Amino acid sequence: SMPTCTRAAIAGSVLLLATCASAADWPQFGGPNRDFVVESKGLADKWPEAGPKQLWKRELGDGYSTIIAEGDLLFTMYRSVKEDGEPGDSEFTVALNRKTGETVWEHENHAPYTPLMKQFGPGPHTTPLIDGEYLFAIGTNAVMHCYDKKTGQVIWKHDLPKEFGAPIPGRGYGISPIAYKNTVIVGVDRERDEAGSDGDADDKPEAKPAEAQSLVAFEQKTGKVVWKSQDYPITYASPILIEFAGRPQLVLLLERDIVGLNPDNGERIWHSEVEPVGANLSTPIWDGKEHLFCSSAYDSGSRVFRLVSKDGTTGVEQLWYGRKMRIQHGNAVRIGDYVYGSSGDFGPAFFSAVNLLTGNVAWRERGFKKATCVYADKKLILLDEEGELALVSVSPGGMTVHSRTKVAEPYAWAAPTLVGTHLFVRDRKHIMAFDLG
Repeated sequence: SMPTCTRAAIAGSVLLLATCASAADWPQFGGPNRDFVVESKGLADKWPEAGPKQLWKRELGDGYSTIIAEGDLLFTMYRSVKEDGEPGDSEFTVALNRKTGETVWEHENHAPYTPLMKQFGPGPHTTPLIDGEYLFAIGTNAVMHCYDKKTGQVIWKHDLPKEFGAPIPGRGYGISPIAYKNTVIVGVDRERDEAGSDGDADDKPEAKPAEAQSLVAFEQKTGKVVWKSQDYPITYASPILIEFAGRPQLVLLLERDIVGLNPDNGERIWHSEVEPVGANLSTPIWDGKEHLFCSSAYDSGSRVFRLVSKDGTTGVEQLWYGRKMRIQHGNAVRIGDYVYGSSGDFGPAFFSAVNLLTGNVAWRERGFKKATCVYADKKLILLDEEGELALVSVSPGGMTVHSRTKVAEPYAWAAPTLVGTHLFVRDRKHIMAFDLG
């Protein structure tokens, strides 16, 4: 199979962010380039009245983990269900036959269901990652496994709370891992008190000073720690790799900050606070030049940071901030100088377009609940949380809905996956495949 983008795109020390995974791959959260944009061609301009052709559908347990694909296999994660319908205490990483949906292998991970999960669903929340022969997956309990992707054999595992003192967020761990060269990089963090400090040292005279480990890079082959870095509280947003001024950078939106790091050693290149603080759940978007778009829910909003290169160093400045677009746990996509996404947390949701360079909102459309999306072949495929799937065109001038059909049950929070013309969708009970050709 083709190497994934994150591995193949390393040329010397420069990260070339070309779409270099095969068109038949979706190796990680957000697709080949982690931005929910793919090179697929041949998508139909309209669907039949009954919706696109369904290839297969099967039951799958609870969870919001998105689906990744390589060759003939799909991978995702789900939670078991007890006989009374309540969530179970086991999570599974599963490989499915891409053509039929049948289980090829699955591996069980004990991950107790906690009361706080009741509010929004028990997860798992992270999306697995393929690189080379390996599959990496992290459960809600922050236990990480490295598998042989073909057989499901466990190559190594790390219990991040037990081994590193990592806190488990109340709703379950949510950061999807990322590959860089021969490493896999994950969010870890350390225990803090409510104020975000280390607590009162007098209470624990025997305690060692906590290590800086917002992020930890593990060697893919062995699971050995390559580096640990930074000391910021993390949240649920997943990191991205960008290239700026000829150098690769790992960018991570944290609980109240955003940082750019050297992915070879974790050293900080730049940092900015994200004020006012909201729920920083959605992954940042890079425009390939100098702009980073971030959006947060609740009391925050959207903003763009501009990276500036001067005398061999990188600086950062906030270009604009606005409250009209607030993405909660979904995603947005960038097309040219505009970002398109579903804005909404507790009130009504609006599908919106915002100018990346000015922050001006071009339009806001009702008609869909909170939605995720993927962009290909000049078309946006939109899935709202009620399970409504739509084929739409967007431009700075507005949105046109070409087709829409109900395919899933609430809450369909996992973003859809597009591989060629095949779309893979899941809700909290089922997984299904459609042909959009």
